[in-house]
Amino acid sequence: MECNTPQMKLRQALNVQRGDVVAFTGAGGKTSALFRLSRELAAEGWRVLCTTTTRIAEEELTHAYSQLSVSEDSLRPMAISRLLSAHGSVFLHTQIDNGKVVGLSPSVINALTDSVDSDVILIEADGSRRLPFKAPYAHEPVIPPCTTLVVPTAGYDVIGQPLDAEHVYNPEAMIERYGYLSGDFIKAPWVASVLRDEELGLKNTPDQARVVALLNKVPYTKSHRLRARVISKLILRQNRINAVAIGSVQELTPVLESQRRVGAVVLAAGLSSRMGQMKVLLPWEGNRPIIRVIADRLKRLRMDDIVIVTGHMAEQVRDALEKEPVRFAHNKEYREGDMLSSLQAGLRALGPEISAALVVLGDQPQLDNRIVLQVMNAYAEGRGTIVAPSYQQRRGHPILLDRMYWPEILDLPRGGAPRDVINAHADDIYYVNVDTDSILRDIDTPADYQEARKRAGLG
Repeated sequence: MECNTPQMKLRQALNVQRGDVVAFTGAGGKTSALFRLSRELAAEGWRVLCTTTTRIAEEELTHAYSQLSVSEDSLRPMAISRLLSAHGSVFLHTQIDNGKVVGLSPSVINALTDSVDSDVILIEADGSRRLPFKAPYAHEPVIPPCTTLVVPTAGYDVIGQPLDAEHVYNPEAMIERYGYLSGDFIKAPWVASVLRDEELGLKNTPDQARVVALLNKVPYTKSHRLRARVISKLILRQNRINAVAIGSVQELTPVLESQRRVGAVVLAAGLSSRMGQMKVLLPWEGNRPIIRVIADRLKRLRMDDIVIVTGHMAEQVRDALEKEPVRFAHNKEYREGDMLSSLQAGLRALGPEISAALVVLGDQPQLDNRIVLQVMNAYAEGRGTIVAPSYQQRRGHPILLDRMYWPEILDLPRGGAPRDVINAHADDIYYVNVDTDSILRDIDTPADYQEARKRAGLG
């Protein structure tokens, strides 16, 4: 296992909220994930109902804190409440038949949301015969309409296995939809394609439900973790999916990281009055303008979106970034000269699918992608919802801000500063300690520019 691994809980990675109805679908560890989440929530004092809309093996009930048989005609809310008070979690079923636990219908689950004083309902809504990967048949999955969070699941261990009925549930559906060859060894992108497919991994997902995919049984080594990240990026091409949890739910640390979409907001609107000329257009590497160098580095990081905030000399900045994969947001208040209005313009330009913003200064060509990756990985690992690099206990840029803070920043009055919000949430900040002061250095004056070029070996 890698060192210094944070103890991210499944609840945190899935962003489970009180009142949620959570449906696990797919294959490769749904039942284990359900019971792991149940234990986590019960330990925190939640009242947890568990059930299935299909069938599970009777032996799985050994993982339940308590169990109770109910029916459509007799939900037994008082009995359920007593078990919740005594054990924190109860698994509900209608009967146990020949070694199989028969679950509840969607209508019964819907009735439970109004009649039982629980905090959350966890549902196994799919069958997979304990195989690591699946495509649904016509009658699957059985997701109640009241579901608020769907967790499509796949086992990472299916990669490299043959695409056949011995290793995959309903491989014919994948073969028919994608043209894969029966018996071919399963490739990592195939897992992503199936999980994000609206007719396969996302089938029957209610329109209002959030979606967090779970890539389970990922070995805790660097190489497998990097491959899992690539799969996650491919899954997140589907905007319907909010995040991808990477981990192994039966391990002591069930989740290594939760990959979400991060957009970059590059602040390039200022007047550059101290420089005497537009500093983001000054030449840097290969005589490319500074703003293009920064955009190119962010592009190499495969950010989910890159927004350049323009103001002074907006047209020239746009021209400098011709053919670069960036978008633009214009700050009409750029003459005020403050960072706040530019950041507000950038945040407003990011789409609803973006979970966090990486705030990048447009006059910081020393941007080090290794540091940016450290910042983004710390966010994915759940170390903080605000992540900033720090050199000798001095906070620098770029700073990553989870979406939860954006409304506060957008509500700041003129004259305010983003640091007002950041400092108000000091307990939420995680600092990435770095050994270079490049995170502190921007370019404001001709002397700064010449010194920066000298440090970068540009003469």
